[in-house]
Amino acid sequence: MNRKLTALLLSSLVLPGLGQLYLGRKMIGGIILVLVNLVLILALFVLLRGLSPLIASQITGGAISITPSDVMKALDGATGFGKAVLAAFFVVWVFSLVDILRTR
Repeated sequence: MNRKLTALLLSSLVLPGLGQLYLGRKMIGGIILVLVNLVLILALFVLLRGLSPLIASQITGGAISITPSDVMKALDGATGFGKAVLAAFFVVWVFSLVDILRTR
């Protein structure tokens, strides 16, 4: 398997930016890894921010039984921002793949 295909598989299936690091492009690989991690942390923040009132009400109520419908209702207000975070991850992922394909 050639190096470019291995790099493409690393960035597409494992984590964007790993392919660049595999090819020795440390600067761009590090930047992509930082961007991906920031987007994932932001996604976690959005998820926890939406679910925190639900979790708090369940804990203070004594019973810890959260149903999937409760989760969907709690996250209903964060769907727009959640879609934006997902789009940002997709853009970084695609950039990583295109960057590998354009390298010589």
